[in-house]
Amino acid sequence: MSAAARAGVGAVEIDSVVKVFKRNRLAIQALSETSVDFREGEFVSLIGPSGCGKSTLLKLIAGLDTPTSGEVRVGGNPVRSPLRTASVAFQKPTLLSWRTVLDNILLPVEIRDGRPSRADRAYAHELIEMMGLQDFASHYPKELSGGMEQRAAIARSLVTRPELLLMDEPFGALDEFTREDLNEELLKLWEAEPKTVVFVTHSISEAVFLSDRIMVMSARPGRISDVIEVDLPRPRTPEIRTSAEFNELVRLGRISLEAAKAEHETAAHA
Repeated sequence: MSAAARAGVGAVEIDSVVKVFKRNRLAIQALSETSVDFREGEFVSLIGPSGCGKSTLLKLIAGLDTPTSGEVRVGGNPVRSPLRTASVAFQKPTLLSWRTVLDNILLPVEIRDGRPSRADRAYAHELIEMMGLQDFASHYPKELSGGMEQRAAIARSLVTRPELLLMDEPFGALDEFTREDLNEELLKLWEAEPKTVVFVTHSISEAVFLSDRIMVMSARPGRISDVIEVDLPRPRTPEIRTSAEFNELVRLGRISLEAAKAEHETAAHA
Protein backbone atom coordinates (compact mmCIF):
# COMPACT_ATOMS: atom_id res chain seq x y z
CA MET A 1 0.00 0.00 0.00
CA SER A 2 1.29 3.45 -0.90
CA ALA A 3 2.15 6.17 1.60
CA ALA A 4 -0.76 8.28 0.34
CA ALA A 5 -3.19 5.40 0.75
CA ARG A 6 -2.03 4.79 4.30
CA ALA A 7 -2.56 8.49 5.03
CA GLY A 8 -6.34 8.12 4.77
CA VAL A 9 -9.43 8.06 2.59
CA GLY A 10 -9.03 11.69 1.52
CA ALA A 11 -5.48 11.28 0.19
CA VAL A 12 -5.05 11.80 -3.57
CA GLU A 13 -2.39 10.31 -5.85
CA ILE A 14 -1.88 11.52 -9.41
CA ASP A 15 0.35 8.89 -11.01
CA SER A 16 1.88 9.66 -14.45
CA VAL A 17 -1.43 11.09 -15.70
CA VAL A 18 -1.75 12.27 -19.31
CA LYS A 19 -4.97 13.67 -20.79
CA VAL A 20 -5.57 14.13 -24.51
CA PHE A 21 -8.86 15.40 -25.96
CA LYS A 22 -9.95 14.51 -29.48
CA ARG A 23 -11.67 17.41 -31.26
CA ASN A 24 -12.58 17.25 -34.95
CA ARG A 25 -9.83 14.74 -35.66
CA LEU A 26 -7.35 16.90 -33.78
CA ALA A 27 -5.58 15.65 -30.65
CA ILE A 28 -5.28 18.35 -27.98
CA GLN A 29 -3.05 17.44 -25.06
CA ALA A 30 -4.40 19.10 -21.91
CA LEU A 31 -2.02 17.44 -19.44
CA SER A 32 1.47 16.11 -19.97
CA GLU A 33 2.75 13.37 -17.67
CA THR A 34 1.82 14.58 -14.19
CA SER A 35 2.57 12.95 -10.85
CA VAL A 36 1.75 14.53 -7.49
CA ASP A 37 0.23 13.53 -4.12
CA PHE A 38 -2.19 15.48 -1.93
CA ARG A 39 -2.17 14.48 1.74
CA GLU A 40 -5.39 13.75 3.61
CA GLY A 41 -6.75 16.90 5.24
CA GLU A 42 -4.45 19.15 3.21
CA PHE A 43 -5.62 22.38 1.58
CA VAL A 44 -3.95 22.63 -1.84
CA SER A 45 -4.41 25.37 -4.44
CA LEU A 46 -3.76 25.00 -8.16
CA ILE A 47 -2.67 28.12 -10.04
CA GLY A 48 -1.42 28.54 -13.59
CA PRO A 49 -2.05 30.24 -16.95
CA SER A 50 -5.55 30.02 -18.45
CA GLY A 51 -6.07 26.75 -20.28
CA CYS A 52 -3.24 24.93 -18.48
CA GLY A 53 -5.43 22.02 -17.36
CA LYS A 54 -6.36 23.01 -13.79
CA SER A 55 -10.04 22.22 -14.28
CA THR A 56 -9.20 19.08 -16.25
CA LEU A 57 -7.11 17.79 -13.35
CA LEU A 58 -9.98 18.53 -10.95
CA LYS A 59 -12.42 16.55 -13.11
CA LEU A 60 -10.04 13.60 -13.26
CA ILE A 61 -9.75 13.55 -9.47
CA ALA A 62 -13.55 13.72 -9.14
CA GLY A 63 -14.03 10.85 -11.56
CA LEU A 64 -15.97 13.07 -13.97
CA ASP A 65 -13.43 12.22 -16.70
CA THR A 66 -10.77 9.55 -17.21
CA PRO A 67 -7.04 9.91 -17.98
CA THR A 68 -5.72 8.97 -21.42
CA SER A 69 -2.91 7.22 -19.54
CA GLY A 70 -1.74 7.00 -15.95
CA GLU A 71 -3.95 6.65 -12.90
CA VAL A 72 -5.72 8.74 -10.28
CA ARG A 73 -6.16 7.15 -6.86
CA VAL A 74 -8.11 8.43 -3.86
CA GLY A 75 -7.52 6.65 -0.57
CA GLY A 76 -5.40 4.15 -2.49
CA ASN A 77 -8.27 3.15 -4.78
CA PRO A 78 -8.23 3.84 -8.54
CA VAL A 79 -10.81 6.44 -9.63
CA ARG A 80 -12.87 4.98 -12.47
CA SER A 81 -16.25 6.67 -11.95
CA PRO A 82 -17.68 9.70 -10.09
CA LEU A 83 -16.60 9.57 -6.45
CA ARG A 84 -19.29 9.36 -3.80
CA THR A 85 -16.77 10.62 -1.23
CA ALA A 86 -16.03 13.80 -3.22
CA SER A 87 -17.97 16.99 -3.81
CA VAL A 88 -17.37 19.66 -6.46
CA ALA A 89 -18.02 23.41 -6.17
CA PHE A 90 -17.93 25.33 -9.44
CA GLN A 91 -17.38 29.01 -10.30
CA LYS A 92 -21.11 29.53 -10.84
CA PRO A 93 -23.40 28.53 -7.97
CA THR A 94 -25.96 26.89 -10.34
CA LEU A 95 -28.74 26.92 -7.76
CA LEU A 96 -32.12 25.66 -8.94
CA SER A 97 -34.43 28.68 -9.24
CA TRP A 98 -37.55 26.81 -8.06
CA ARG A 99 -35.97 25.53 -4.84
CA THR A 100 -35.35 27.46 -1.64
CA VAL A 101 -31.87 27.86 -0.17
CA LEU A 102 -32.52 24.96 2.21
CA ASP A 103 -33.86 22.71 -0.55
CA ASN A 104 -30.94 23.58 -2.85
CA ILE A 105 -28.47 22.66 -0.13
CA LEU A 106 -30.22 19.35 0.52
CA LEU A 107 -30.31 18.37 -3.17
CA PRO A 108 -27.15 16.17 -3.07
CA VAL A 109 -28.63 14.26 -0.11
CA GLU A 110 -31.85 13.66 -2.07
CA ILE A 111 -29.87 12.42 -5.08
CA ARG A 112 -27.83 10.09 -2.85
CA ASP A 113 -30.48 8.82 -0.44
CA GLY A 114 -33.84 9.72 -1.94
CA ARG A 115 -35.05 11.61 1.10
CA PRO A 116 -33.14 13.73 3.65
CA SER A 117 -33.22 12.43 7.19
CA ARG A 118 -33.82 14.56 10.26
CA ALA A 119 -30.05 14.54 10.85
CA ASP A 120 -29.45 15.71 7.27
CA ARG A 121 -31.84 18.62 7.74
CA ALA A 122 -30.24 19.55 11.05
CA TYR A 123 -26.80 19.59 9.45
CA ALA A 124 -28.09 21.66 6.51
CA HIS A 125 -29.43 24.24 8.98
CA GLU A 126 -26.08 24.18 10.79
CA LEU A 127 -24.29 24.92 7.50
CA ILE A 128 -26.77 27.68 6.70
CA GLU A 129 -25.98 29.31 10.03
CA MET A 130 -22.24 28.88 9.56
CA MET A 131 -22.49 30.59 6.17
CA GLY A 132 -24.53 33.47 7.63
CA LEU A 133 -27.69 32.57 5.71
CA GLN A 134 -29.96 31.82 8.67
CA ASP A 135 -32.40 34.57 7.65
CA PHE A 136 -32.57 33.30 4.06
CA ALA A 137 -33.21 29.54 4.36
CA SER A 138 -36.67 29.86 2.81
CA HIS A 139 -35.63 32.38 0.15
CA TYR A 140 -35.24 31.59 -3.56
CA PRO A 141 -32.04 32.27 -5.57
CA LYS A 142 -33.49 35.35 -7.27
CA GLU A 143 -33.84 36.93 -3.82
CA LEU A 144 -30.13 36.51 -3.00
CA SER A 145 -27.01 38.49 -3.81
CA GLY A 146 -24.19 36.82 -5.74
CA GLY A 147 -22.23 36.30 -2.53
CA MET A 148 -25.23 34.71 -0.83
CA GLU A 149 -25.75 32.35 -3.77
CA GLN A 150 -22.13 31.25 -3.57
CA ARG A 151 -22.43 30.71 0.19
CA ALA A 152 -25.43 28.47 -0.46
CA ALA A 153 -23.49 26.58 -3.15
CA ILE A 154 -20.60 25.97 -0.75
CA ALA A 155 -23.01 24.71 1.91
CA ARG A 156 -24.52 22.39 -0.73
CA SER A 157 -21.05 21.01 -1.52
CA LEU A 158 -20.49 20.23 2.17
CA VAL A 159 -23.86 18.78 3.15
CA THR A 160 -22.87 15.18 2.34
CA ARG A 161 -19.76 15.55 4.53
CA PRO A 162 -17.34 14.71 1.69
CA GLU A 163 -13.84 13.44 2.39
CA LEU A 164 -12.60 15.40 -0.62
CA LEU A 165 -13.76 18.89 -1.66
CA LEU A 166 -12.85 20.04 -5.18
CA MET A 167 -13.38 23.74 -5.86
CA ASP A 168 -13.06 25.23 -9.36
CA GLU A 169 -12.66 29.02 -8.98
CA PRO A 170 -15.70 29.26 -6.67
CA PHE A 171 -15.09 32.95 -5.89
CA GLY A 172 -13.78 34.08 -9.28
CA ALA A 173 -16.86 36.11 -10.22
CA LEU A 174 -17.18 37.96 -6.89
CA ASP A 175 -15.92 41.39 -5.86
CA GLU A 176 -12.74 41.50 -3.78
CA PHE A 177 -14.48 42.31 -0.48
CA THR A 178 -16.97 39.44 -0.82
CA ARG A 179 -14.22 37.13 -2.01
CA GLU A 180 -12.02 37.79 1.03
CA ASP A 181 -15.01 37.37 3.33
CA LEU A 182 -15.82 33.97 1.80
CA ASN A 183 -12.16 32.94 2.01
CA GLU A 184 -12.40 33.42 5.76
CA GLU A 185 -15.72 31.56 6.00
CA LEU A 186 -14.31 28.66 3.98
CA LEU A 187 -11.30 28.35 6.29
CA LYS A 188 -13.56 28.34 9.35
CA LEU A 189 -15.62 25.51 7.84
CA TRP A 190 -12.49 23.57 6.88
CA GLU A 191 -10.94 24.00 10.34
CA ALA A 192 -14.20 22.88 11.99
CA GLU A 193 -14.43 19.75 9.79
CA PRO A 194 -11.02 19.07 8.18
CA LYS A 195 -11.05 17.45 4.75
CA THR A 196 -8.81 17.36 1.71
CA VAL A 197 -9.43 20.44 -0.43
CA VAL A 198 -8.13 21.01 -3.96
CA PHE A 199 -8.84 24.63 -4.89
CA VAL A 200 -8.41 26.16 -8.36
CA THR A 201 -7.82 29.91 -8.47
CA HIS A 202 -6.17 32.63 -10.55
CA SER A 203 -5.52 34.73 -7.41
CA ILE A 204 -2.09 34.19 -5.87
CA SER A 205 -3.00 36.05 -2.67
CA GLU A 206 -6.12 33.90 -2.29
CA ALA A 207 -4.03 30.75 -2.73
CA VAL A 208 -1.51 31.93 -0.11
CA PHE A 209 -4.22 32.82 2.41
CA LEU A 210 -6.00 29.47 2.09
CA SER A 211 -3.38 26.85 1.37
CA ASP A 212 -0.88 24.49 2.92
CA ARG A 213 0.75 24.11 -0.49
CA ILE A 214 0.38 25.84 -3.85
CA MET A 215 0.87 23.82 -7.03
CA VAL A 216 1.91 25.99 -9.98
CA MET A 217 1.01 24.51 -13.36
CA SER A 218 2.76 25.20 -16.64
CA ALA A 219 0.83 26.18 -19.74
CA ARG A 220 -0.81 23.51 -21.91
CA PRO A 221 0.04 20.73 -21.94
CA GLY A 222 -0.16 21.30 -18.20
CA ARG A 223 2.10 19.78 -15.58
CA ILE A 224 3.14 20.71 -12.05
CA SER A 225 6.08 23.07 -12.64
CA ASP A 226 6.58 24.29 -9.04
CA VAL A 227 5.35 23.64 -5.51
CA ILE A 228 5.26 26.45 -2.94
CA GLU A 229 5.05 25.47 0.72
CA VAL A 230 2.87 27.92 2.69
CA ASP A 231 4.20 27.77 6.24
CA LEU A 232 2.01 30.54 7.66
CA PRO A 233 0.49 29.71 11.06
CA ARG A 234 -3.13 28.62 11.46
CA PRO A 235 -5.78 29.66 12.22
CA ARG A 236 -5.34 32.50 9.75
CA THR A 237 -6.94 35.89 10.28
CA PRO A 238 -7.38 38.80 7.84
CA GLU A 239 -4.43 40.59 9.48
CA ILE A 240 -2.01 37.99 8.12
CA ARG A 241 -2.47 39.50 4.65
CA THR A 242 -0.41 42.52 5.76
CA SER A 243 2.51 40.48 7.14
CA ALA A 244 5.93 40.38 5.49
CA GLU A 245 5.80 36.57 5.34
CA PHE A 246 2.48 36.63 3.48
CA ASN A 247 3.67 39.18 0.94
CA GLU A 248 6.92 37.28 0.36
CA LEU A 249 4.92 34.15 -0.49
CA VAL A 250 2.74 36.19 -2.87
CA ARG A 251 5.94 37.48 -4.51
CA LEU A 252 7.30 33.95 -4.90
CA GLY A 253 3.98 32.87 -6.39
CA ARG A 254 4.10 35.68 -8.94
CA ILE A 255 7.66 34.77 -9.93
CA SER A 256 6.71 31.12 -10.36
CA LEU A 257 3.57 31.97 -12.34
CA GLU A 258 5.48 34.36 -14.60
CA ALA A 259 8.03 31.61 -15.23
CA ALA A 260 5.19 29.26 -16.24
CA LYS A 261 3.79 31.90 -18.62
CA ALA A 262 7.24 32.61 -20.11
CA GLU A 263 7.70 28.90 -20.71
CA HIS A 264 4.42 28.90 -22.65
CA GLU A 265 5.41 31.89 -24.78
CA THR A 266 8.81 30.35 -25.55
CA ALA A 267 7.16 27.09 -26.60
CA ALA A 268 4.59 28.95 -28.72
CA HIS A 269 7.32 30.73 -30.72
CA ALA A 270 9.59 27.71 -31.02
